[in-house]
Amino acid sequence: GDEDHLGDMDFKVAGTDAGITSLQMDIKITGITEEIMRVALDQAKGGRMHILGEMAKALTESRGNLNANAPRITTVTIPTDKIREVIGSGGKVIQGIVADSGAKVDIGDDGVIKIASPDEASVEKALAMINDIVAEPEEGAIYEGKVVKVLDFGAFVNFIGKKDGLVHISELCEERVEKVTDVVNEGDMVKVKYLGSDDRGKTRLSMRYVDQETGEEIEGVEPRERKPRRPRRD
Repeated sequence: GDEDHLGDMDFKVAGTDAGITSLQMDIKITGITEEIMRVALDQAKGGRMHILGEMAKALTESRGNLNANAPRITTVTIPTDKIREVIGSGGKVIQGIVADSGAKVDIGDDGVIKIASPDEASVEKALAMINDIVAEPEEGAIYEGKVVKVLDFGAFVNFIGKKDGLVHISELCEERVEKVTDVVNEGDMVKVKYLGSDDRGKTRLSMRYVDQETGEEIEGVEPRERKPRRPRRD
């Protein structure tokens, strides 16, 4: 290069912030003075410290996210009593998760699930499918669901994973409802509030607490008075 052709001295200095580790020098003249060496070493130190500082910045700034196409392994732990639900009869459920997501899923007897895939999207899809299966609704929380069945007394809504709950006709809206189909029909997407379970363990949902446009809870809505069930006659 020009530094070799035009210059009288080619001087390379390598080192760390603690000092010089190696030197390499080519000169075309018979000698150099101590002052020239001192100036050259001072300039080399300034350049070296600047480069080390820039390197340190890059090393201390961690990358926020891996590349979307980078291989991923994610571990999640589920309750052991949910393992059977994730596996399914004859392994149908877990096979479906693998087929739909493209990820490899391994479930241990301790409830630890390892999800591996060449890309992030497959891992996230498999994780979402598993969470849908094992998730338990939180009382008072609002969920989006799909009306899967309409009856005279209310509508069944699939609202979390494969879980269904009943929105009684009295919980469809604040106004009196004559027919369930005046408010909802099968296939409609609705927002529901989880009210817990009744005395038979059945899931209770309500639409009247929730603004169906925004999904926000409506303030000031009072609970309906629940009538006691009539005793069964044997």
